[in-house]
Amino acid sequence: MTLSTTVYTTVYTTVDSPLGQLLLVGEESATAPGGIALASLSLPGQKGGAQVQDGWQRDDAAFAEPVAQLEKYFAGEPAGFALETTVRGTDFQRRVWAALEAIPYGTVTTYRQIAEQAGSPAAVRAVGAAIGANPLLIVRPCHRVIGANGSLTGYAGGLPAKQHLLALEGVRTAA
Repeated sequence: MTLSTTVYTTVYTTVDSPLGQLLLVGEESATAPGGIALASLSLPGQKGGAQVQDGWQRDDAAFAEPVAQLEKYFAGEPAGFALETTVRGTDFQRRVWAALEAIPYGTVTTYRQIAEQAGSPAAVRAVGAAIGANPLLIVRPCHRVIGANGSLTGYAGGLPAKQHLLALEGVRTAA
């Protein structure tokens, strides 16, 4: 019996943004459009954000499409993101992340609403943990989740970044 394994090369780039230098990490993939699947997008100073590792290869050209979509986003164009991404997480995390991806540009929702959409209405705290484990900030818009009272709550990239992103999308917040 022969086991076949796919070997992925981890590639990365950095891109300047209004929030500072973003780190984009991807895996080369023959099946992904553009040759990479985006695995992580980290903000400067992000709690638990990715850090460049030994063996990773810088490949700015491989990220042309994600960078172009980010530039449009930061220019205020609400088209959304259409990128091949890697999805590594528990079933529950993937359900929560799918609910995040369904939040329209320029709107916000609550942790309770995400819990209901993920099929676990009583799991509000677990939803918070799953959102905190989101490796694709901005692209998977966890910044659009606020407290039930309308307050800005935790964001791995920091509350000033969350407020900036919401303001960019035209969302007025109490904070």
